[in-house]
Amino acid sequence: MQGAKCVATAEPALARWVLTGGVLLFLALFLIVPLAAVFVQAFEKGAGGYLAAIGEPAARAAIRLTLLVACIAVPLNVLFGVAASWAIARFDFPFKNMLTALIDLPFAVSPVISGFIFVLLFGAQGVLGPWLAAHGIRIIFAVPGIVLATIFVTFPFVARELIPLMQEQGAEEEEAAMVLGASGVQTFLRVTLRNVKWGLVYGVILCNARAMGEFGAVSGHIRGVTNTMPLHVEILYNEYDFSAAFAVASLLTLLALVTLAVKSFVEWRCGEGAVG
Repeated sequence: MQGAKCVATAEPALARWVLTGGVLLFLALFLIVPLAAVFVQAFEKGAGGYLAAIGEPAARAAIRLTLLVACIAVPLNVLFGVAASWAIARFDFPFKNMLTALIDLPFAVSPVISGFIFVLLFGAQGVLGPWLAAHGIRIIFAVPGIVLATIFVTFPFVARELIPLMQEQGAEEEEAAMVLGASGVQTFLRVTLRNVKWGLVYGVILCNARAMGEFGAVSGHIRGVTNTMPLHVEILYNEYDFSAAFAVASLLTLLALVTLAVKSFVEWRCGEGAVG
């Protein structure tokens, strides 16, 4: 029976070579070549031009804003993701299925639409706009709006990693800890969080990667003030400053490669833990 299964699933050598070659060719054309082109264009004017492009005040401001938004959005999404996944995996309550569906909403809604919704809520003519203006609070076309938009597009990542993981693990170890006298906080920190730590790290990596690449639907395109790195790249490219645009883009590319390396490490650790 085992031999029949091997024969049934075996492919001719030619088919394996064609499939493998097709995959490698596709990766080369649509991944490796574009990545190489980014760095070639970034260093078109040499290392001095590259450093000047990323050291320019508007570029530094875009880098700072991108990191600031990520540093705010990611921790908040971690708190939401852990709370939501724990509630969904451990408890039954009304509208549980609706909450699970709403978590996936940012995957189905375009960031442009979400930005439009924020404009309708917080814009000058929006629902809360007049009250915010009367109290000197600015959200749209300012940093708070960018943070809100980034939180919206990134909040599913942590929860979506933890919900199936917690459901698969079950609550037996947590119940055992409670029976042995552990408090709720001790159970969460020493049992729940310990069991999902690699899934949590994986979700944080994906969330951070998405936050870094968020274009900024409600930024206002104010150079040096509300422009994130992707927006700054767009402005430089539209101004035909291609070398500077690719220099800043190369930083995003490096962040993506680092994220990919960390993601691969986490996947390896998760696999190693499953084997162990």
